Amino acid sequence: MPGRIARTQTAVRVADFLATREGKAHLSNYGWEPGMPIVMTQPNESLTDAMGMVSIHGRDALVAMINPETEELQLLYVTTPQPALKVKQPSPSKCTTGEFFHELGSSRVMEFRVKFWKHTAVAHLIPSCPQMQAQRTTSTRYSVPTR
Repeated sequence: MPGRIARTQTAVRVADFLATREGKAHLSNYGWEPGMPIVMTQPNESLTDAMGMVSIHGRDALVAMINPETEELQLLYVTTPQPALKVKQPSPSKCTTGEFFHELGSSRVMEFRVKFWKHTAVAHLIPSCPQMQAQRTTSTRYSVPTR
């Protein structure tokens, strides 16, 4: 069906977070700017596939995922591959996005490369904040009077 957009729970949560001043301010502190691409992922999705979606944009991007164990929205900032960085071995092809987020949880910042990138990129986990974990939709945030 042309013109239809699939809205995942992750996309709804990201949209709700960005609909707030606090959300925009929080992400701005970690490099986000209006118009920056945001790639929605699932924990079991291949890291290579997710980074393929990041690559399509040709610029730094955010990657969003909902942790299946905690239901928390998680975001990370990914740079474009950088020629100035030492080329790392590619991440294992079986590595999932969920595993990558988990690995970033302890280090917060990591250099990495996927198999189709010539150069290494940098990813950093964006710390959570209360507004990021609020599970309110815009329809409940902005109540419309009923007759």
